[in-house]
Amino acid sequence: MAEPEREQRPLLEVEQSVTSIPEDHEATCWGCGLRLVFAGYSPIYKCGWCGAITQSNQTTRKPDSVWFSHWRRVRDRFFVTVLILFMLFVICGGVWAVYPIVFKISNFCGIFHCMVTAVLAVFTITSYCLASSKSAGAPTNVRWGSYPLVGKRDLENYTFCTYCNKPKPPRAHHCRSCKMCVVDMDHHCPFIGNCVGASNHQVFVIFLISVVISCSYAAGMTIYASYQIWPSVDFPNLASSRDSMSFWKIWLEIITTVAGSAFFLSARGLVLVYLAFASLSVNAGIGVLLCQQLSYIYEGNTYLNHLSSPNALHGERGLHNIIRFFGCPYPISRVLLRYSNAGKLQDNSGSKLL
Repeated sequence: MAEPEREQRPLLEVEQSVTSIPEDHEATCWGCGLRLVFAGYSPIYKCGWCGAITQSNQTTRKPDSVWFSHWRRVRDRFFVTVLILFMLFVICGGVWAVYPIVFKISNFCGIFHCMVTAVLAVFTITSYCLASSKSAGAPTNVRWGSYPLVGKRDLENYTFCTYCNKPKPPRAHHCRSCKMCVVDMDHHCPFIGNCVGASNHQVFVIFLISVVISCSYAAGMTIYASYQIWPSVDFPNLASSRDSMSFWKIWLEIITTVAGSAFFLSARGLVLVYLAFASLSVNAGIGVLLCQQLSYIYEGNTYLNHLSSPNALHGERGLHNIIRFFGCPYPISRVLLRYSNAGKLQDNSGSKLL
């Protein structure tokens, strides 16, 4: 009788170690369809087979209303039209207002100015058309929903888009204006009427660089041309009572006198003044945006990822991110990477000494 009792003890221990799992802790993976069992409740879980991430409280969202989609479409078309008209006005107005003054210097200066203007205009318009017409980067179609079709780690860190009802890869976001998910989406730019993503991000940054260079050249030429045709200005009050006037009164007298002389400018002069202020303003705004874009590229990040997780590390920071982004030739990239590695070694040696 003792031996049967000994054989039954392990069975009793196994029966006592089995615990019932509540149904609330069971879920189905959207990626492979497998049933997942958890020891505790979690609003977000990851499948151990396919690697897909699922939110338990995620529901399918309703499509945007017709008025909302129409408003966004009209907004994008309005900004695109304004930008195209502004670029054409700067190019045509700048050539019309500047070329007589430049040709007065010499024919070589006039021809050189026309050639530089043509190159910058073609480069800027071409990069703009590519950034606005090129697809921002749609995700590739992957198999999902059934265990036999989905292999191990096929959907690693994928999430489910409730707008498209499709898998969404990592670093991808859904754009409600374009009505699609965009890989490595940076933002939706209404001035190009398109999203900035993995496929057109490089062209978009090149467009920003061309705008900064073009506006800098336009501002310099229009300021020089305005100075050449500006009416003569006299400061009688400064000549008589300059010693008794304060610093601010002197500046106020200069500004009011120069502004008053602007009423005697011709139509060509007024166009030059407007182009100078417009070029400087656009150059300042686009310059800030360009610096922001380059800083995110240096960090290996995008604008939307920075907003969603500002403290998270999305990759190694360094100059190699910018080199890979622009696709620099091998000799140039080798020199830049050597310079970057030398700087890192100096920083590390300095930190060790401290």
